[in-house]
Amino acid sequence: MRADRLVSLVLLLRRHGRLSAAALARELEVSTRTVLRDIEALSAAGVPVYAERGRHGGFALLPGFRTELTGLNPDEALALLVAGSRRGAQAFGLGSALASAMLKVVDALPESYRDTAAGAAERLLIDPEADLLSRRLVDEEVPDAMVAEVLRAVFAGHKLRIHYAAADQAPQWRTVDPIGLVTVRDRGYLLATRSGADRTYRLSRVLAAEELAEPAQRPDRVDLGRAWQERSTRFRSGGDQVTVLVRMDPARREELVGTALAVLAEEADSDGRLRLEVTFQDPRHAEWALWQLTTDAEALAPQWLRNSLRDRAAAIATRYGVSS
Repeated sequence: MRADRLVSLVLLLRRHGRLSAAALARELEVSTRTVLRDIEALSAAGVPVYAERGRHGGFALLPGFRTELTGLNPDEALALLVAGSRRGAQAFGLGSALASAMLKVVDALPESYRDTAAGAAERLLIDPEADLLSRRLVDEEVPDAMVAEVLRAVFAGHKLRIHYAAADQAPQWRTVDPIGLVTVRDRGYLLATRSGADRTYRLSRVLAAEELAEPAQRPDRVDLGRAWQERSTRFRSGGDQVTVLVRMDPARREELVGTALAVLAEEADSDGRLRLEVTFQDPRHAEWALWQLTTDAEALAPQWLRNSLRDRAAAIATRYGVSS
């Protein structure tokens, strides 16, 4: 996060000309001591920031300071800002170098776009639960044009109209207020609100998207990491959770475990199949997960789930004229 903060610090100084350490601390929501350390880091990175002493003193940049970087269009510059992840800078000790590079990238943006560059980059959170060297925006089959439309609405702060296919439901059009994009285990998610309520949409289920001209109802700044953690915690702890005993083909294990909330027990049967006790968010989630595995898995308990899957299979057989 420090690299983003250093960029914001320079943008503040360029906008206001001179600011005290206390004023910078208020704007950045950090301590005065942190501001002083950041000023030292900027100086070490070659940014000409200096202190003016006295009653009306503070920190300022040398007149005319502007980094030089040519050939980047706004979309390319924004992509570089996103790629300069906080986690990568911390892990590889590149904080100062990344801050210097990001300043040059910000300067490559048009004047009207420059002040919001750091904020736009904060609207993406890339693989918070994955290792650093395997980050990507999304690894599912998602149309580039649709992702681009979602990104435009997220960065511009506009409402977004999406044609969304929730699990086991007919696709519906919904208008949402986009907050940011998150990838987890190579799956992309749109964090948004709808009528004031938190919503999380999987990008692979967005069939179409349209950016609207109306401003989104959302906070100016967001801690996307915290928002994702809170929503994940609510998902895992809330709802009418159910525990299911499953007997299945080991080849499909990861598919089941990947959608379950937790695996409580696991053992191998004498014939090589697996027995797992797993927890799902609610009855609908459990039925959907087992149905995807067709005859490679059998729900042994609870009985209501066996009955539901049996009735569903019978209805399909009847529809297609297949004798049970």
